[in-house]
Amino acid sequence: MKYAWTTIVVQDFDSSVQFYTEIVGLKVQRQFTTDDGSSFIFLGENEGTLIELIYRPDGQPLTSGDAISLGFAVESLDEMIAFVQERGITLLTDVIQPSKEIKFFYVLDPNGVKIQFSESM
Repeated sequence: MKYAWTTIVVQDFDSSVQFYTEIVGLKVQRQFTTDDGSSFIFLGENEGTLIELIYRPDGQPLTSGDAISLGFAVESLDEMIAFVQERGITLLTDVIQPSKEIKFFYVLDPNGVKIQFSESM
């Protein structure tokens, strides 16, 4: 079994796609719209786990759990902090370093989902 994707029902499709492509750096793998007007897009790397964003025109609200986050490994945490701050994204936390092997910080995506950027030491 392989972890295939994480699904997020979004409130603003365009800003969500922009966040995951421009900030996180994921690429569109496939996308489609159903007859009822719902939009689906899968983002990720060629063979990696994907994020599926779903927008439903009926405006179904998203409720994010406090214990849910999506983690992304980065080469340089300092560069990523500068990158997100230059784009007006507020850090949810300071840098957290629970051990000498890893450090990370969190931001919120446009839907309130916690996104963790981490650097292995």
